[in-house]
Amino acid sequence: MKKTILAVISVAAATLCAADRTIDEAIESGLKFLMSKQEEDGHFSDPQMPALTALPLWAMTAGGKSTSENAKKAAAFVLGTQRPDGGFYVPKPGRGGSGLGNYNTSVCVSALFDSGLAPVKAILDARTYIAGSQLTGDDTMAGGFGYDRQSRRRAADMSNSSYAFDAMRRTEKAEEFRPAGEKKADLDWEKALKFVERMQVKEGELAGGFIYNERTPQAGTQTNSVERVQLRAFGSMTYAGVLSMCHAKLTREDHRVRSALEYCGKYWTLDENPGMGTQGLYYYFDILSRALSASGVESLKGPEGKVIPWKQELAARLISLQKEDGSWVNDNNRFWENDPVLVTSFAILTLSSCR
Repeated sequence: MKKTILAVISVAAATLCAADRTIDEAIESGLKFLMSKQEEDGHFSDPQMPALTALPLWAMTAGGKSTSENAKKAAAFVLGTQRPDGGFYVPKPGRGGSGLGNYNTSVCVSALFDSGLAPVKAILDARTYIAGSQLTGDDTMAGGFGYDRQSRRRAADMSNSSYAFDAMRRTEKAEEFRPAGEKKADLDWEKALKFVERMQVKEGELAGGFIYNERTPQAGTQTNSVERVQLRAFGSMTYAGVLSMCHAKLTREDHRVRSALEYCGKYWTLDENPGMGTQGLYYYFDILSRALSASGVESLKGPEGKVIPWKQELAARLISLQKEDGSWVNDNNRFWENDPVLVTSFAILTLSSCR
């Protein structure tokens, strides 16, 4: 009983604390933390992973700091990692030769485009690289993306695919500036949509949800302290699916989008990434906010018709989790989320979508 009372008091205190602060104040505090962690050459966290510098750049842009010296240095560092093939990555022979080229390039070109700190040629070359990385053929991977184009095995997943789809839609206006006579770069959106459709659960309790890929473990694995059974369809992947369907130009009236949004309402929580526990929690927050913003959804419908004002609830949750130094961090290091620079970037991007 005592523990229960203390838990209630703790939640109430966090809510009051969040109410006393604004989104802008939380973002500003987070940006100060980020800028203090930048290295002299402009990179953040790991110079071998350009996306880990691009994410703070993206966050600075979202927070209104794209003209700052920090942003300019970050952009210059990222641009310095662009390869002759147009991709942003550091070659790593042990990873099939490309150093997570698809993931890094998608994040980098998105951040650079939004910041306005990159020459058009760099954006166009990156688009060409991404378009050339889409898997072709007729198997279940066709139309999607994996971590890199030089992988030892043919693989595609919902996370990398959503980053690639987002990058290509986000930057498509750049094609207006491609030199005359040069082939424009774009995806095969019909195949992309078919890949996305294959990742959606069609029936049963988890109908509407999305899986990571066909190699995702089946339900039955215990994931958290209360022994909640792991779902084969994950929260973060479902929002990645919603975002991808929006980029494939489906509206929220489409039955596939409606089904996914029903799953999101049914399993709504900000305590964990549904089906994953605290693994990838801040990525979950980020993809959730981008997906619902893209689909124009202001509220979700929860169990028994409960209306969920997702922006307000998500903002309050994030503000309550912010550290005194302005950072955010996940105690669960799956997907590198014990790196406060990475997680703080996700948090700022998320809060910016809640404004």
